[in-house]
Amino acid sequence: MSADDKEKFGLSDADLASCPTVYADGALQGKTVLISGGAGGIGRATAWLFGRLGARVVISGRSQEKIDLLVAAMRDKGLDCHGASVDIRDAEAVESFFDTLWNEHGPVDILVNSAGGQFPQAAIDFSVKGWNAVINTNLNGTWFMMQSAARKWRDTGKPGSIVNIVVVTNHGLHGVAHTIAARSGVIGLTRSVAVEWAPLGIRVNCIAPGAIETEGWKVYTPEARAAYPQSNPMMQAGNTWDIAEACMYLGGPSGRFITGELLTVDGGGQLWGETWTTGKPDYFKTGD
Repeated sequence: MSADDKEKFGLSDADLASCPTVYADGALQGKTVLISGGAGGIGRATAWLFGRLGARVVISGRSQEKIDLLVAAMRDKGLDCHGASVDIRDAEAVESFFDTLWNEHGPVDILVNSAGGQFPQAAIDFSVKGWNAVINTNLNGTWFMMQSAARKWRDTGKPGSIVNIVVVTNHGLHGVAHTIAARSGVIGLTRSVAVEWAPLGIRVNCIAPGAIETEGWKVYTPEARAAYPQSNPMMQAGNTWDIAEACMYLGGPSGRFITGELLTVDGGGQLWGETWTTGKPDYFKTGD
């Protein structure tokens, strides 16, 4: 992606290094945070915010090159950032990753599951491979990270906090039925294990972003992108910093008494309209 595209479709590292925040300096001092998909749009913003608040940040993903670039950018600003590649779809690889992480950096305090992906397509045309790719990453991968973290916290007697990035599932988000299915599963998992894991001192919550401008927008048609700001009553798109600050609210000390919750950050879109990632079909344009 060119520099122009990065500027167009999301916040740059320079932006993220200087975005104003409502949180106090040092709010996460002494904490270690793991962010899956940490080199992507939302994960990247969250890494910058948590690092700026004093946390040791560990980012994971599939591209070591992207991880290394972010680690270098954050370290250049004096932030404590580390990274490693891991395929979250592989349960054994995830377990091994957590073993290494604990040995090298000590206990993780907060896990943000931001890794995921999907492609816009009519559901009737999904291939088996395409369906499984999304389910394996967005649902299975998230679960493997959740379970591995929880086992570490249980076995070491440490409390922990998990924030899962999902999507808004209770209004019209069309063209990504595979991710709706996967993320709905994550929401159900979150609510279930929030009860099971409460005695272990583990909190588990979800954040559902609405129309958030990220580099991922490049996969959508210009027609679809142009309609996103009209998908909510605030008539605008959010940005990745909005989601990063929500992650801090739920995952950090401010969320001490919150678990099993789904926080929707969509400008009121769930109350308002619809989002067509594939562009609105002519059939449904009648009466516009």
